[in-house]
Amino acid sequence: MIRVLFLCLGNICRSPMAEAIFRDLVKNEGLSGKINVDSAGLGHWHVGEVPHEGTRELLDRQRIAYDGMKARQLHKRDFSDFNYLIAMDDQNISALSTFGEKSDDMMVAKLMDFVNEAKEADVPDPYFTGNFDYTYALVSEGCRALLNHIKHEHNLP
Repeated sequence: MIRVLFLCLGNICRSPMAEAIFRDLVKNEGLSGKINVDSAGLGHWHVGEVPHEGTRELLDRQRIAYDGMKARQLHKRDFSDFNYLIAMDDQNISALSTFGEKSDDMMVAKLMDFVNEAKEADVPDPYFTGNFDYTYALVSEGCRALLNHIKHEHNLP
């Protein structure tokens, strides 16, 4: 099983959006039995909360399920449990060093690293910008590119 963990600051906006979008893509490609998806936040502020209202409204408009998703904080065990830790921005990447060391078989990268000629290097946080539509466009593009990367790397159909 290939395990992907999306990471942002509080796990209520960007990373749950990425988790839901990526899970939907994986399901539509018939790869649910091969790829597992989760998300987490660096901070503990929103642990146990459902995704932000802006994220939920956007996912509802796109008919993408987010049932049962609740914010959680990144744990040290995530560094051994996941193959891919995908952060939303440079700040997330920098903060990872305080949580633990990655395993040899874990790739740590930003979501937009997978997009050729990306408009942004980082996915802006709509909690602060209020622009959930722009974040959705970037996250969708990044998730499609990440899935293509994983399919290529693991010889998946």
